[in-house]
Amino acid sequence: MSTLRDLAEEHTGLGPADIDHLHRLAGDWQLLSDLSFADLLMWVPVKAEPGTPRDFLCVAQVRPTTAPTAYQDDQVGKIVGGPEVAHLDIAFTQERIWREGDPVWYGDTPARHEAIPVRLRGQNDREEGWSEVIAVVGRDTNLSTARTPSQLELNYLTTADDLAQMVADGTFPPPRHPGETTSAPRVGDGLIRLDAGGKVTYASPNAQSAYRRLGFNAHLVGEELSALTSRLAADPLEGNDTAEKILAALRGESPPRQEVGARGATVLTRALPLLPAGVPIGALVLVRDVTEVRRRDRALMTKDATIREIHHRVKNNLQTVAALLRLQARRVDAPEARMALQESVRRVASIALVHETLSMSSDEAVEFDGIVDRVASAATEVAATSTAVKMRREGTFGVLPAEIATSLVMVLNELLINAVEHGFPAPDDDLERPDAPIEQPDAPTEAGEVIVSAHRFRKQLHVTVADNGQGLPSEFKADESGRLGLQIVRALATGELRGSIELRNRAGGGTEAVLVVPLGKR
Repeated sequence: MSTLRDLAEEHTGLGPADIDHLHRLAGDWQLLSDLSFADLLMWVPVKAEPGTPRDFLCVAQVRPTTAPTAYQDDQVGKIVGGPEVAHLDIAFTQERIWREGDPVWYGDTPARHEAIPVRLRGQNDREEGWSEVIAVVGRDTNLSTARTPSQLELNYLTTADDLAQMVADGTFPPPRHPGETTSAPRVGDGLIRLDAGGKVTYASPNAQSAYRRLGFNAHLVGEELSALTSRLAADPLEGNDTAEKILAALRGESPPRQEVGARGATVLTRALPLLPAGVPIGALVLVRDVTEVRRRDRALMTKDATIREIHHRVKNNLQTVAALLRLQARRVDAPEARMALQESVRRVASIALVHETLSMSSDEAVEFDGIVDRVASAATEVAATSTAVKMRREGTFGVLPAEIATSLVMVLNELLINAVEHGFPAPDDDLERPDAPIEQPDAPTEAGEVIVSAHRFRKQLHVTVADNGQGLPSEFKADESGRLGLQIVRALATGELRGSIELRNRAGGGTEAVLVVPLGKR
């Protein structure tokens, strides 16, 4: 199904500012739908030749959570014209809310039609303070369950009519505050209506319960909500902020959402001004008891902080182990033993890198590109080679879970060290290393380069470590090699990572190691 923007750009002459306004309305109109007990359909006029009848395209739809829907089928993408859209055309042309029609039938469902013009106010290069109708909201109510409305329903419908007039005036929805999401209290969570003086004229049962959690046991009607909320709040600053936002809504402003806590409970509030026809008549305050949500949030934050602290301590312990091995290497006279200890230092340090990254992350996953770059840089610094070797990374590893990252960094550390040291060995290095290939041919004269490439394909991570060095000797067999580094690579690649590893000569000279790691559930 195409999005609102796609449909509007393809079939209408609406500009970017018009479409952005419709998007903001679609982000907030669940409130109007629930208060109206009605489906809302957003209709925009379709581009047509001058003099031809106007057709309308449905670009968005929302169903009420407080009443049965009037439409079982989705209406988005539907283009209608003729008598079927007469009420839409009147609202669009005459720029007024249309309510005059008789009930209509959708199959076996009787429904009442209303049409609300959507006005956009603003400024452009042509005129300051301009306004125009850019769309029509159809408010269609299922009448099959019609009955005498309760006090709650009457207050809902009265408030819905005020908001509908604000849509027609261009004052609803309010501007969205930077960084604010669309999540907010809904009508069913709790609704409080204030008069122009800030006193409560109606509070739904759920709103009454939310304030009871904050410690107010009397009825809310007649109370000055801003003063009451400030008095109840456990934190005076938090209470004053909430009270100020309620007063701002009474002044016609649209303040951001605010939380207030008292007696171990937390209530999320959202205050909206009521300005039908531009006249401030009060405010609408939506409230939601989020005590359990915040309790779980605090538990998760504590757990995350504990996990990060564990990773930090593991990193410190690994760095201590690496330092001890480094000190031991300096006191060893045998060159082979010293080299083995230095290799262990590098292996431990590569694991410490992963835990250092995890200690700064909010979850058990790491951005792996930075780790690879640091390991590659360390490999060129510590290796003794016959020429300067450059490291280059192609593609991206992306975010990897910790259980993959820890093993993968060790594999890459071994492959990079081998690529540098054995692809470009030092000419005076006649030491018999455990990892050195036999009967190596002459080293190439071209500049050394090691390329680490990564890409994801069908839930697999494909990694290649390639160099333009001297390549593998003809009798080399990876499966039969007794080198410790290659044994570590094979064990981790096929065991912990559940993947595969292949070492081979490159067609253009040099060596490449191809690693495939599955990224599915483990």
